[in-house]
Amino acid sequence: MTHDHDHDHDHDRQALQVLQLTDPHLMADPDGELLGVNTRASLDAVVAAVKQSGFSPDLILATGDLAQDGTEAAYRAFAERLQAFDCPAIWMAGNHDHQTNLNRAMAGTDSNRRHFVAGGWQFVALNSAVPGQVHGELAEEELAFLESALASEPELPALVTLHHHPVDIGCDWMESIGLRNRDAFWQVIDRHPQVRIVLWGHIHQELDQTRKGVRLLATPSTCIQFAENARKFAVADMPPGYRWFSLRPDGGFDTGVVRAVQFSYQLDMESTGY
Repeated sequence: MTHDHDHDHDHDRQALQVLQLTDPHLMADPDGELLGVNTRASLDAVVAAVKQSGFSPDLILATGDLAQDGTEAAYRAFAERLQAFDCPAIWMAGNHDHQTNLNRAMAGTDSNRRHFVAGGWQFVALNSAVPGQVHGELAEEELAFLESALASEPELPALVTLHHHPVDIGCDWMESIGLRNRDAFWQVIDRHPQVRIVLWGHIHQELDQTRKGVRLLATPSTCIQFAENARKFAVADMPPGYRWFSLRPDGGFDTGVVRAVQFSYQLDMESTGY
């Protein structure tokens, strides 16, 4: 793969183009800030960066913490920004989201689809949010849903996505707020060799690992970033970003992270939490 190919997304026409947007933390207040960053403005900058790159998604995966305050107004603001793209978007809940308001905002759209096939791939979107808690957990019925979804399409390459990290990411302070029952999750994944990608949000940083032939991927937030390999809570002075995928029907894929380097912000570097 040449760097040109990577940069301008001039991908195989047969490939499905997927955009991941994660952790926008929008608020009802248009001036709402997270650690000094206006979260609507930073999401706008990320959307503009996607447009500028020429990347044209067939599908958007919005992997949680769509709202900071859980308000319907925040979800409506998110929906408005997605109108920049002419494609379906799948919305997932994060620990800051309010499930009832999220469901209300998704009503009448395809955004609540949890298992579907597109471009020769199957997508399974899981709800790892635990009401009132920062950590994640997959309920028994969620694990059963994952099992049956993967069992129903054994031939198709699969992308499984959720909000919380199902592996240790090397940040001590985040170890307890990831997916609690990760062993049960991996037992299901390990039974289904067609799983190519496990994708998540929550950690506000880029991560790219491989586990038993499965790519493990996480992505910068569209607002503030957390410092990598940090023992205690720490933010990173890095611009917001997104992840793109080009998924081929044979199960091969390209992916990369792009940051909105044009976005200027005054980050509160002294913060001890969010």
